[in-house]
Amino acid sequence: MPGPAKGTRQPPSRAAIVEQVRELYDDLDFSSVRRWLAEHPTWKAAGYLPVYAPRELLHACGFLPIGIHGAGDRLEIIRGDAFYQSYICHLPRSVIEMAQSGRLDMLSAVLFPSTCDVIRNLSGIWKLLYPAVYVRYVDVPQGAKSEEAISFWENELQRLVDDLGALSGRRPTEADLRASVDLYNRVRAMIRRLYQLRQERPWDLPTEELYLLLRAGEMVPPEDFLTLAEDYLGAVAADPRRQRDNSRVVIAGAFCEQPPLGLIKSIERTGCYIVDDDFLLGNRFLTHDVSLEGNPIRTLAEAFVQNDLCSSVLYEIKPTGKKETMRDRAAACRADGIIFATASFCDPALLDQPMLRAGAEEAGIPCIAFKYAENTGQFQQFREQAGTFSDSIKLWGAS
Repeated sequence: MPGPAKGTRQPPSRAAIVEQVRELYDDLDFSSVRRWLAEHPTWKAAGYLPVYAPRELLHACGFLPIGIHGAGDRLEIIRGDAFYQSYICHLPRSVIEMAQSGRLDMLSAVLFPSTCDVIRNLSGIWKLLYPAVYVRYVDVPQGAKSEEAISFWENELQRLVDDLGALSGRRPTEADLRASVDLYNRVRAMIRRLYQLRQERPWDLPTEELYLLLRAGEMVPPEDFLTLAEDYLGAVAADPRRQRDNSRVVIAGAFCEQPPLGLIKSIERTGCYIVDDDFLLGNRFLTHDVSLEGNPIRTLAEAFVQNDLCSSVLYEIKPTGKKETMRDRAAACRADGIIFATASFCDPALLDQPMLRAGAEEAGIPCIAFKYAENTGQFQQFREQAGTFSDSIKLWGAS
């Protein structure tokens, strides 16, 4: 039998892709980023903390956008504890530990989005520790979907472009900006496609694999992510799996500090299909494509302000507040129940959770809640809770 034609690319298997993205996830030294920068000496790297950062603008200014999400349970925290008290979330201590050990010294800029007071303070610590690195606290608009909010955010984005262009020596034209917006529109479309398939066939696309793929997308150029994701979809189609009688659940509250991978695996192996989540929410913060007509910075600002995403880091102006949020999310993905999995000491998530849960329970949706830390290494308690929750849904449903 003849082999593939010369020059024909042989698509990798699902196992090979999962192994590749797992290696990227485990690479706390960002070796792949360092190699890429060595191969592309005219580019720089810019890190961004959760939840949302305008990656299009970083890319247009000649920066490779890198998501900084802490080290999970793979790095012992020693120096990081000297900067933060014990009664805040684990993420900033983990990020400081990575920086102090030299793991983030390839970054020329770091963006700190307006997520909470802890991230705001982390930006100040970064300025003190690393004065040679460009640091920006990204203060997003809050409140009504108004012209004032759009103008404010447009001005903030323009200032960011001016600063980054001066730093990299690459001042983007409107055409450059539009090309980067178009590229990230394709990234968002791909992620929507992945999430839609996971919602429809969660047995074929387990969240453990989807999560690793999205984490890889935070460390590689967007073009490489699109190729990787397309290969993965092809591998999934070639490797269908058997459907099980699992409960369909939504995970809510993990938008910033990410849960350990073992926690995601534990939930899925106790009779639950995760059909919606807010992991790595920055990838999906803009729920629709950004218009390619007009000034790209203006259209990006409009897309953010006119967005319909509900999140604990955004003020919601609906008259009913947050009570409808989880009801609507559960209905959209045909979920049987909701798991509120929240990082310990996460003020935005824990302040929202009573309102979100009350609305879900009023709608008759079964719920459970637990807290985690990114460095949690023991999952027996979570496994038992999730397993019992799944069994109760199957036995009694919403009653």
